[in-house]
Amino acid sequence: LQLQASGGGLVQAGGSLRLSCVVSGFSSRDYYAIGWFRQAPGKEREGVSCVSHSGGSTDYAESVKGRFTISRDNAKNTVYLLMNNLRHEDTAVYFCAARPVTNVGTEYLPEDENDYDYWGQGTQVTVSS
Repeated sequence: LQLQASGGGLVQAGGSLRLSCVVSGFSSRDYYAIGWFRQAPGKEREGVSCVSHSGGSTDYAESVKGRFTISRDNAKNTVYLLMNNLRHEDTAVYFCAARPVTNVGTEYLPEDENDYDYWGQGTQVTVSS
């Protein structure tokens, strides 16, 4: 599996961005869950949101609930993270990660970063205050 994250940039506080994560290198018969993580300078990486293969199960960090929305389009092999009402503290490098779940089920939702096997390169999000 390969993951390509994009969509980061510089935005003012209160603004919005939509991140994309394109997944490639897998069979159409494979299932995978996707998680978004972020790492700010001097801080540990933290989970932001995750979505099951079917898209029917999602979860969010408390700090982004009500502001961020994760979704996926399996026909396009793409997972999105819509970020609204951005705050300065959302500034970080955002990574997407994949966990194959073919043998687990389409609703499986891995929430710990250690559950993910494949990682993208990250995209920078900078929110000016």
